[in-house]
Amino acid sequence: MEALLHQIVSGLANGCIYGSVALALVMIYQSTHHINFAQGEMATFSTFIAWALIQAGWPYWAAFATTVAISFAGGLLLQRLVLRQVEKAPVLTNVIVFIGLLLIFNALSGWIFEHTLKSFPSPFPKDSVLASRYVSAHELGSAAVMLGVLGALFVFFRLTPLGLAMRAAAQNPDSARLVGIRVSWMLALGWGLAAAIGSVAGMMIAPVVFLDPNMMAGILLYGFAAALLGGIDSPLGAVVGGFVVGVLENLLGAYVIGTELKLSVALVLIVATLTLRPNGLFGKTVVSRV
Repeated sequence: MEALLHQIVSGLANGCIYGSVALALVMIYQSTHHINFAQGEMATFSTFIAWALIQAGWPYWAAFATTVAISFAGGLLLQRLVLRQVEKAPVLTNVIVFIGLLLIFNALSGWIFEHTLKSFPSPFPKDSVLASRYVSAHELGSAAVMLGVLGALFVFFRLTPLGLAMRAAAQNPDSARLVGIRVSWMLALGWGLAAAIGSVAGMMIAPVVFLDPNMMAGILLYGFAAALLGGIDSPLGAVVGGFVVGVLENLLGAYVIGTELKLSVALVLIVATLTLRPNGLFGKTVVSRV
């Protein structure tokens, strides 16, 4: 029973990270109706920046905050300088651009920081009071950080004028323009927030999986599965999907298929969701007149 509880609690902690990655994917999808295949590589590059700052002697939380700020600015600039040019381009053009960004960020991570595995420190020591018999201090601490980020985003989008403007620009750009909202800048802010969320997820998962240029490949797959399961256009669904994927991954990996095949859980969920319920658990069915 204790082992089962440990797997569930650990799965919920991992689910916070998967949910945050899924939320970043949903934010980009809502504004562009495209999947950002480079989200994981962007998060990895941000994590390398944090690692470099820590190696230079910066305190962990100072490096953490600086990395989030750099990631936000980088995501905003990426949209203004690159993605803005292909906003109205065909779908295939956008897909090629996203794949190109994936390869560029992966290559930059390896070129600048090398391809060797690096240990990334955790801000939550093993002997911390957060540790218990069911969950490690880092799992509980990272879950608290990610829940804090998700809570802050909920307040931002629901209660602030800027957040409401971003939602309006994502849901109905034409109507938003009519009431004076600068839609293009709202999209840029969305990219900045998605990059910042990804950087937090990367810094929280790096102490568990080690840091290398391909660190987020599997995590992005879990995040994609969570986004599809919850509904690719539903922020709430992304979070719920993250928890479901995290728990399923741990339980099936521990008791059914083994740890070596855990990644197949995400693949099966992706195929099953697209086949049986393409709109996910919380997604909206869009009917258009032809």
